[in-house]
Amino acid sequence: MVKVAIIGATGYTAAESILILLRHEQTQITYLTALPEECGHIAEIFPALKGRLDLPVEPVDLNKLSKTADVALCCLPHKVSMQFVPQLLSAGVKVVDFSADYRIHDAALYEQVYQVEHTDKENLSRAVFGLPELFRQRITGADLVANPGCYPTAASLALAPLVKENLIDPADIVVNAVSGVSGAGRKATLPFHFPEMNENLFAYAVGTHRHMPEIEQIVTDFTQTPVQVLFQPHVAGMDRGILESIYCRPTAETSPEKLMQLFKSFYADEPFIRILHEPPKTKNVSYTNFCAIFPTVAKGKIVVFSAIDNLIKGAAGQAVQNMNLICQFPETMGLL
Repeated sequence: MVKVAIIGATGYTAAESILILLRHEQTQITYLTALPEECGHIAEIFPALKGRLDLPVEPVDLNKLSKTADVALCCLPHKVSMQFVPQLLSAGVKVVDFSADYRIHDAALYEQVYQVEHTDKENLSRAVFGLPELFRQRITGADLVANPGCYPTAASLALAPLVKENLIDPADIVVNAVSGVSGAGRKATLPFHFPEMNENLFAYAVGTHRHMPEIEQIVTDFTQTPVQVLFQPHVAGMDRGILESIYCRPTAETSPEKLMQLFKSFYADEPFIRILHEPPKTKNVSYTNFCAIFPTVAKGKIVVFSAIDNLIKGAAGQAVQNMNLICQFPETMGLL
């Protein structure tokens, strides 16, 4: 049994991770940590866990963690994870990090996007980007995996086959995305207060969202073709889910049938990719680790629709998928 610690155990992604690990055949949750003001019994923080997990959430003690865990799921915000990861790695604990701290290879770009100095450049250079469908060989056996952002997961999986086959202009890509409110985290803020958010839909971070360079990096790394993406996120009055509509300029005439054949072939052996014959719905991927994709042609453009559960394939499920690869378990364990 692999022993797993969760750092930042009181957030939504941590709760989802716990639920997945409780049905995982080869893991045992041994340690939960959070800020002192957020500590308590996990079943009091998340009543759905009553009778299922009997553990306290404690202030972080890295010495104790290193003695009780083989793998840590680091469910911390950006700027915070890199304060803990070096010590975890030094103690021999493998890490799947949910933050952005190890996603962007270029430290200067990270500092520009997140407006903070990167304090762990040594481990940044060894971190592996954790999108299994594109980087599985790199992830297997790694000791530090940067779990992707939710928006980049849906976008990159939709774009990779097209860029790889040179079917689209890599400098003319528009990603229009809508996310559920849980993407903003568990801490209450005015824009996401129920009377503000219910029956509402709005755009934010116009042309400046932090996930834009991440999408560009992923697709470029996988295809070796530099891409430029205009990424525009929105938030909708729903709990969970992401739907992305992606518009691309084709490099040559194509057809919906050829695109369907390409995507089915490209993802033929991927257990968590579903290629559909109609646009996906967020409800059909909720509480799953699936990414549902529908490619087609409209008015001379290639249009791809991509849907995931932002808390599962966009965070906790993908983290467990990465953990399975790190530990060389069957990749689907705990997720199907």
